[in-house]
Amino acid sequence: MTMAENDAELALRLATAAGARLLEIQQHSALAGKALGDAGDAASNQCIIDALRLARPNDAILCEEEKDDHTRLSAARVWIIDPLDGTREFSERRSDWAVHVALAINGTPALGAVALPALNRTFSSAHPPSLLAPNNPPKMLVSRTRPAAQAMAVAKALGADVLPMGSAGAKAMAVVRGEADIYLHTGGQYEWDNCAPAAVALAAGLHVSRTDGTPLRYNNQDTYMPDLLICRPEWAARVLTLMADLPR
Repeated sequence: MTMAENDAELALRLATAAGARLLEIQQHSALAGKALGDAGDAASNQCIIDALRLARPNDAILCEEEKDDHTRLSAARVWIIDPLDGTREFSERRSDWAVHVALAINGTPALGAVALPALNRTFSSAHPPSLLAPNNPPKMLVSRTRPAAQAMAVAKALGADVLPMGSAGAKAMAVVRGEADIYLHTGGQYEWDNCAPAAVALAAGLHVSRTDGTPLRYNNQDTYMPDLLICRPEWAARVLTLMADLPR
């Protein structure tokens, strides 16, 4: 770290370092199942939070693995962290898990980094990849363990190929990378599940919103977020129209 390290560089460094630590644990630990997942959560959390408090001692933090005392609610700058997004996939020694480090400023996802350690890549809002050509037919990502009925209905209406995948970060970055076109989630998440992916997706030129089209807002007292849409801009209007016509 240097004194000149900016917020985006910090997010990138922390996500990448935590991802490397997690990959080491996943590949070399004798632990399995829940014990492996718990070890990964704890190690990544310590890696990120210790470094973040050292680098930005005056900023607030909202983290899945840290107790939320709500002092963040009066802060303009809030780091929103998921040390291990996709603990189940990590514990099963799959590749579709991620590390999320984001900074929300006045409720907006100002910047973020999403590490996909199994792919040896970290995506940053400061240097997002250029969008590739769309898939035809479109490819739509859904939860591999609990695909929502609304998402499946939209996929059917679009004639989309459905791709089950693990963590929210892995799914969002699949759209960023051009592997898929639409990530629609209606099964509920928390702010740490999508703040960093939203920041990277927005920087890459993707559409990011709630499923009613309203912007995502962060640092709320209730951190639950019911739904999310990240997609190529040419699909946004069609998906939002289909969602509006579905029963809630």
